[in-house]
Amino acid sequence: MKILRSFWNSPIGPKTTHFWGPVFGWSIPLAAVADTQKPPEMISGTMTGMMCGYSAVFMRFAWMVQPRNLHLLVCHASNETVQLYQLYRFLNAQGHSQNQKEEEAETK
Repeated sequence: MKILRSFWNSPIGPKTTHFWGPVFGWSIPLAAVADTQKPPEMISGTMTGMMCGYSAVFMRFAWMVQPRNLHLLVCHASNETVQLYQLYRFLNAQGHSQNQKEEEAETK
């Protein structure tokens, strides 16, 4: 009971935004993981790039804020990883699309 009470009253406990921000923030990387099943043509390169920048900035914030928010850091590191994978899929699909168009132009 003492452990639960100390967590409840801690500066990063459930009474604070240091706790609830990352809890709800996990919806972003979870949605990105679900999007990995969609075709890469549906990926917005601009939005994915912005999400990479957003997560990089907030990883730094989570590390520098006092008290240090490791929950938020892990949340944004996970999002950064998934978004970089999505960006790779997008760029790979764009290159593949251009190669197909070039091959079609050559055959005509």
